[in-house]
Amino acid sequence: MDIGTYLFTWAKGRLVGTDAQGNRYFTERKAGRGRLGRARRWVLYNGPVEASRIPPEWHAWLHYTVDEPLAPPTDKPWVKPHQPNHTGTAEAYLPAGHDRRGGERQAATGDYEAWQP
Repeated sequence: MDIGTYLFTWAKGRLVGTDAQGNRYFTERKAGRGRLGRARRWVLYNGPVEASRIPPEWHAWLHYTVDEPLAPPTDKPWVKPHQPNHTGTAEAYLPAGHDRRGGERQAATGDYEAWQP
């Protein structure tokens, strides 16, 4: 986050709420000043700026899908904890045969026929 965002938040922002990860969500104090006559909405991340760290209930609010932030969902046994997007990092998923995993894959099983024009 740059200093301009913090100054804008201090001067014109009103805290709406926070999420479980510590991200803080703001809107303009004076409504109707932003684009399309709506108050601007933004987030200050707690840690690295990564869009996938915004929970669905706050995503809906940021994109004007709902007027008020939704209640956080109750914990369900099938809900997994958040994982950041690892694309482009050393932790990224690489399937068998990928060049960074040796570039070798299993031989074809014979159930594939190449198309011939």
